[in-house]
Amino acid sequence: MSSSGFGRGGRGAALRQALEQPVRKPGEQQQPPPAQQTPGAPNSAQPQQQLPGRGRAGLLQLLQQHAQQGAQAQPPPPDPRPGQVPTAAAQPRPQAAPFGVQQQPRPVTQSSPTGRSTHLPTPEQHPSLVSPAGGLTRPPALPSSQPTVPQPLPSQPGAPAPRGTAGAPLRLKANYLKLVLTNDAVYQYAVTFKPVIESNNVRFALLSQMKDIMGETRAFDGATLYLPIKITDSAVERSVLCSRDGSNVLVRVELVKILLYEDCLHLLNLIFKRAMRRLNLKQVGKNTYDPSNSVRIPQHKLELWPGYITAITRKENDLWLMLDVSHRVLRDETALEFFYSLYEQSAATFQTEATRQLLGSVVLTRYNNKTYRVDDIAWDKNPESTFIDSTGKPVQFLQYYKTRYNLTISDHEQPLLIHRERKKERGQKKEDREESIICLIPELCSLTGLTDVARNDFRLMKDLAVYTKITPAQRNNAFTKFMNSLTTNPEALKELTTWGLGFDRSTVTLEGRQLPPEKILFGNGRTADPGVIADFNRDVGSMSCITPVPLNTWAVLFARKDHNRAFEFINMIKKVCGPLGMDIADPQPCELQDDRTETYLTALRQVINDRQQMVVCIFPTARDDRYSAVKKLCCCDRPVPSQCINSKTLGSAQKLKSVSQKILLQINAKLGGELWAVEIPLKSVMVIGIDVYHERGNKSVAGFVASMNRSMTRWYSRAVFQTQSEELMTGLSECMNKALTKYHQANQQLPERIIVFRDGVGDGQMKFLLEMEVPQMLACFKAFGDEYKPKFAMVVVQKRISTRMFAVRGGDLKNPPPGSVLDHTLTRYAKPGDRYMRA
Repeated sequence: MSSSGFGRGGRGAALRQALEQPVRKPGEQQQPPPAQQTPGAPNSAQPQQQLPGRGRAGLLQLLQQHAQQGAQAQPPPPDPRPGQVPTAAAQPRPQAAPFGVQQQPRPVTQSSPTGRSTHLPTPEQHPSLVSPAGGLTRPPALPSSQPTVPQPLPSQPGAPAPRGTAGAPLRLKANYLKLVLTNDAVYQYAVTFKPVIESNNVRFALLSQMKDIMGETRAFDGATLYLPIKITDSAVERSVLCSRDGSNVLVRVELVKILLYEDCLHLLNLIFKRAMRRLNLKQVGKNTYDPSNSVRIPQHKLELWPGYITAITRKENDLWLMLDVSHRVLRDETALEFFYSLYEQSAATFQTEATRQLLGSVVLTRYNNKTYRVDDIAWDKNPESTFIDSTGKPVQFLQYYKTRYNLTISDHEQPLLIHRERKKERGQKKEDREESIICLIPELCSLTGLTDVARNDFRLMKDLAVYTKITPAQRNNAFTKFMNSLTTNPEALKELTTWGLGFDRSTVTLEGRQLPPEKILFGNGRTADPGVIADFNRDVGSMSCITPVPLNTWAVLFARKDHNRAFEFINMIKKVCGPLGMDIADPQPCELQDDRTETYLTALRQVINDRQQMVVCIFPTARDDRYSAVKKLCCCDRPVPSQCINSKTLGSAQKLKSVSQKILLQINAKLGGELWAVEIPLKSVMVIGIDVYHERGNKSVAGFVASMNRSMTRWYSRAVFQTQSEELMTGLSECMNKALTKYHQANQQLPERIIVFRDGVGDGQMKFLLEMEVPQMLACFKAFGDEYKPKFAMVVVQKRISTRMFAVRGGDLKNPPPGSVLDHTLTRYAKPGDRYMRA
């Protein structure tokens, strides 16, 4: 533990200590307890000499100052009565009011032993509540009437986040706004009904009859209740009238725990989503959009909804609101119109093509602004089919949509789209949840996103980029506009302030660093300087690889209609191989009569032999099934390095040279050659990369690679099969043991430093990563001797994030230059033994 006994921030530990201190009545003074305490006596903290501050550490110091002042005047207070434990009320922290609103001090209410509310005096009424530094100290705690109230666990000391020093200072602005909290905690209650009520709607109605106890502000999911105030120390019961059948229902509300804000981020995000709905924003998927400000692109039959991505998260010591701009692309085409156009193009294979193109896509039902993933197509059902409604009666889809949404369906023969949804049950694993099937009418489903054809349309993407590719200044202006609309809307502001939530009005500005450019090392001792733009594409085509591999025996397979493109590619390969340092012999051309998958497989089996170094397949079109079949043959059945090329890639004469160079570099790497490198200052270091690939309905595959030399151009790789959708690796021990053994064979020593880059781990899996994968890897070191204890670090890499950084240059915002680093404030850090930050 640190010298102060508390971790970064210190609020949770201070709250725990306040809960454990002896209690006294208002007006009584107390002194520190003796050094030796009797078993079972409440603990009290020793006074610490430190400057007052904000958050937990500041709260702790103010508590200690108050206790120290009182100890000099009065004897110790009497012990609490039997059956009571000391508790501390959750009081407003001495922080700025949300959004800069000035608030007057208010009396604080807490339950007394008699069950009545006791008003604690304000600083004006009781001068001893004002600290020497001018801030508010926590009022003395009153005894609780029940001994069994759960208390929040303290945060264990966190490791200080290390910061780098290399590089030039760089001022950065990020899309994060700091949370301003006026409450200390959130109170979690368990709600039970007797007799048991199954319907959540009825539960909500019953609980709403207890507004006089809990107030208007609450969050309830049918079983768990969250309140910003404390209504009871243990439990409260009330008999309420059920309006559905006129019976009396006993509602019991029992205090479960007191949560710090950092322990209920899901609740904070829910509250913020509620506030955003007050702005008439519509939630589509996980993000919110503004249909009223939609932009239509009629020449491409597209509609663009502007919106926002928001998330409240913890970074190091503080809670932050991440805010980013988002766009949702909607097509002016329903799923039924897509069926019509596809049938005109390929009537013979209509069902097969429709299934292939629609499965996995997302559709939007405009009547409720919800999105659904298409998991299947029910060709044997139509709008005249029936389903069982909530009353147990069969109802036609036609009748349902007419009654519920006043929508008339024109085509009664269209098939139905299927969305499979797993009902969320508390405590159930995802794979054990009951699956429900939702049938959708194609006529009422708008297609979302862009097709592959649309993405390859240069004109369409250019017109779309006018609205979606915004500058840093425009993005920051969007943030300011959003916060202004949020803080000037009375309903949205009330939703936040009743929970004690507020935010800074502007995004955070931080001090970062810009690292100097790295030199790129090529063969024959030559180097290249990528410059400030970090671009060395020209040098790649004119400098030799570090280790070029001669290609003596190789074959090129192509369909008859791609004869000319295949030989143009072969001739270009012969021209560009010289500067790269590679010796390329003439390949064995293999012209195929057609482009069927079986034709390619048959030809491959004939040309592959023990001497074959590489096979190149040129495909007329992009087809996943053909590509997968070829790779399966070349990787499993007849192992040989392979390179697949789309014929369209070779169609442009202007780009053929550049394309051939890049393909040749891939071929050299697949043959075991080394392309280029950078200077690595560390000696005896191993870098490991881990990722997991998921495929619906199949096992997950974990990939593991480890560097074998100092320049990190040679690697050991291994694949591990896991259960479906399993992200965390269970076979790390074997992978690590094999990698260390291979490293020792190549270098005659074991690495002194090991750095792991872990990809594909979400925020919710961080704790399990530290508890599952890291111990596996650390345990492997003992197999190589008790003395082997290398330095170990794991870096979690997340690609699909919405964090944005902008370089502040004068009064303008620009994109950060290459080499920009921000390694504090908005990062997270943990070391073995630390409690993982619960963000």
